[in-house]
Amino acid sequence: MSLDAAIGETIKSVPEAVACGLVDMSTGMLIGVKTVDSHPQEVLDLVAAATADLFQGANVVSIENLFKKARGVADAKHYFQEIVVLSDNLIHVFLRTKDQNQVCVIITRASANMGMVLTKSRQCAAKIAAAA
Repeated sequence: MSLDAAIGETIKSVPEAVACGLVDMSTGMLIGVKTVDSHPQEVLDLVAAATADLFQGANVVSIENLFKKARGVADAKHYFQEIVVLSDNLIHVFLRTKDQNQVCVIITRASANMGMVLTKSRQCAAKIAAAA
């Protein structure tokens, strides 16, 4: 399955999904994206940059390192794997892929069932990563 097809399937599978994309963490670039509405490219670029900041910002990395140290974890794997951001109208789900180098971003309407959004997002993120 192609990346575009996997992203399109995610939009259909995740309840009330309005957008889905994959961000490369080494470059901070959006590898693929699909939205139900049209958005200017600068908005999409900002989402990619914000995703990189969420997972790799200096303060986040410091927190991860402190947690790993406190728990005696010595591997290079990142501590934070998923981040959920709730806004007035939307649920933003950010899921780091298994290889740790990409983050799948899925955005749904706030009226969606949170449990179903997380369950379906996790299932779809694995398919998107495999397609990338």
